[in-house]
Amino acid sequence: MSAQSSTRTREVPAPQDPAGFALAIDIGGTKLAAALVSAQGEIVAGHRVPTPDGDGEALFRALCDAIDPALHAVGLEPEEIGGLAGVGVATAAPMDRDAGTVSPVNIPGWRNFPLRDRLMDRYEITGIRMIGDAVAVAVAEHWRGAAQGRRNVLGMVVSTGVGGGLIIDGKAVEGTTGNAGHIGHVSVDPYGPECVCGGRGCLEAIASGRSIARWAAQHGMAGAPGQAVDERDAGAVAAAARRGDPVALATFRRAGEAIGMAVAGAVTLLDLDVVVIGGGVAQAGRVLFDPIDDGYARYAALGYSSSPRVVPAVLGGDAGIVGAAAVVHRPEIYRPGSHRG
Repeated sequence: MSAQSSTRTREVPAPQDPAGFALAIDIGGTKLAAALVSAQGEIVAGHRVPTPDGDGEALFRALCDAIDPALHAVGLEPEEIGGLAGVGVATAAPMDRDAGTVSPVNIPGWRNFPLRDRLMDRYEITGIRMIGDAVAVAVAEHWRGAAQGRRNVLGMVVSTGVGGGLIIDGKAVEGTTGNAGHIGHVSVDPYGPECVCGGRGCLEAIASGRSIARWAAQHGMAGAPGQAVDERDAGAVAAAARRGDPVALATFRRAGEAIGMAVAGAVTLLDLDVVVIGGGVAQAGRVLFDPIDDGYARYAALGYSSSPRVVPAVLGGDAGIVGAAAVVHRPEIYRPGSHRG
């Protein structure tokens, strides 16, 4: 689905018994998405809307505008959500899993927003399971994607922001508040740019889509004839890099090597099997992954960590939705702390 409002269905039987399906919600800096997902991880129907600017209530209304059409696409009304297997929410971080609040760095309208309570009130449901969006990608790629069969995994999203999630000994690791694996706010340059989180030199401040586009624009990359590149359009920078534009190539070299450095630290610390990287920026392909490999090789010096193990994600834009569904369908693996609420 594009960032435009859209609905899609697939050749999967509509849920005659809603109890076999999860409502999965994916909240990101550029889009809000909802879908019905089977116990096998198949998306039956979904709807997405752009993430609006505005206050918390405007954002919540937009989220409902994604959820309700997804339900209608399979003949369900909002008041029938209670008949589903459950509701999983993948949300941009940080969040407080136990309080059910969200404060996404890239969604300024939500600060300590009581998302779980608002969903419970709006749809008269209980038992909503929340997970960080990047953790959801790690979970999805472990369940249905590039990390199937691996026991120790870092999944990363490189998109509007940069996030991560961990699978350790075959199970998702949430941490104290549900934010474990948030590699985007690990500093890779103590003298680097200030980050929106308040830190300095964070990976997100160097390698996120917005940071990539901003750095390219600041260093003179041309956009449309006579214009600077749009500071929000990392895709244009990737296209220019594939054409050989020197500023675009330098931009992706800077971002990729920073990712490689951060990944090398994570693998060295946790002795991981594989690192799976997805998100919109990862669609740049080799112009990003070659510098990642170079950065990894430079900083992963110990023998057990030195062999390459970074691979692209395979689930694309569906990963957040699939991961949100996994915490409903496979909580014993992907939401081992679900007894906490």
